[in-house]
Amino acid sequence: MKIKTVNSSYDEVCRIEKPGHIKPKKPNPLLGTLARVLSKPDLKDVDFSYDTIHMERAGKGPWLILMNHSSFLDLEIATHMIPMPYNIVCTSDGLVGKEGIMRSLGCIPTQKFVTDVSLISDLKYALHENKTSVLMYPEASYSFDGTATRLPRKLGVLFKILDVPVVMIKTFGSFARDPLYNNLQKRKVKVSATMECLLTCSEVKDKSVGDIDDILDEAFSFDYFRWQKEQGIRITEDFRADGLNRILYKCPHCMAEGKTEGKGTSFTCHNCGVVYDMDEYGELKERGGNTRFGHIPDWYAWERQCVRDEVTEGTYSLDTDVRIGIIADYKALYMVGEGHLHHDGNGFTLTGCDGKLEYHQGPTACYSCYSDYYWYEIGDVICIGDRKRLYYCFPDKKDIVARTRLATEEIYRLNKKSR
Repeated sequence: MKIKTVNSSYDEVCRIEKPGHIKPKKPNPLLGTLARVLSKPDLKDVDFSYDTIHMERAGKGPWLILMNHSSFLDLEIATHMIPMPYNIVCTSDGLVGKEGIMRSLGCIPTQKFVTDVSLISDLKYALHENKTSVLMYPEASYSFDGTATRLPRKLGVLFKILDVPVVMIKTFGSFARDPLYNNLQKRKVKVSATMECLLTCSEVKDKSVGDIDDILDEAFSFDYFRWQKEQGIRITEDFRADGLNRILYKCPHCMAEGKTEGKGTSFTCHNCGVVYDMDEYGELKERGGNTRFGHIPDWYAWERQCVRDEVTEGTYSLDTDVRIGIIADYKALYMVGEGHLHHDGNGFTLTGCDGKLEYHQGPTACYSCYSDYYWYEIGDVICIGDRKRLYYCFPDKKDIVARTRLATEEIYRLNKKSR
């Protein structure tokens, strides 16, 4: 999938008026049917099946439907599983160049990791005025390492405001088929899912916000690399390690960063020469027998700890030149030139466009960072911004996206703890 891009000057983009707010539309039934038809080949290709768990508790709807996010296939799975019309909360860039059709499909645009108070009223309108269910991906981003992306706290407050049953769809095999780091190369994997009623209306009312957070943390607790190994899922494709350096950017043998490379079925550090092989069950083994991390999420967790230590010690920083894209409306991604992105314990600073652009985002602006790999087939991206404007930064530096997301989360946590 690609996005419409337009080369423009920063001054021209600044003159673009922000689009007015539009209430959620009821999904067009013909477009919904078309989406289901178009999803059938992919679902057939993965031999898709699903089970329901305690769904009699949810009633006839409407429901707030939560779903974990592993790959684009998740959207096709939803069209097959959800038995009634539904709106879907999506990132605002998903409407660029196709706003009309996406709104008619029931899309409710929002900005990832940016406080959006209007989203609450949109959800209420869809559920109680349109009488349609709402699908929402609370992780707000694809999983990098096959484990849950950090959830925002106090979602129970939102649930109590919405006052509808909460349903969870969890997928199995979607990540293994098309992990984000692997350059959109699909593997031959069976995919399944479950649909479960997590909370009835009365339970949402009676339970504390903290208890609801605990329920969500349990529901979004998964490790798809471990699942692959335990289920004996063989991935035989010879490109299964391609791009693995995007998440495993730091070598635990020599501590060098940005020197690793995943290619074919092997993973190499070009600084110290260590080589790992990735087997058909997703495990890593160092060729000399000195395996530091065989389980990929363990390696990623170690990288998080390294970043946490840097943040705590005040030594963390990121500096990279970037190409800058701006979304100011739903017509295009406006490429406005080059700049420089800096990140440290004080937050993000983006400068560029011949000195005309200077944007600062504080350390507690959001609990995480919208970052992605091979975003719309343009490149790896780090997105920052506010309700007024989003800045999509395509870095020159290799394999810094995961580190930046980890650092944003740890800087936020440290600042919130100190307060």
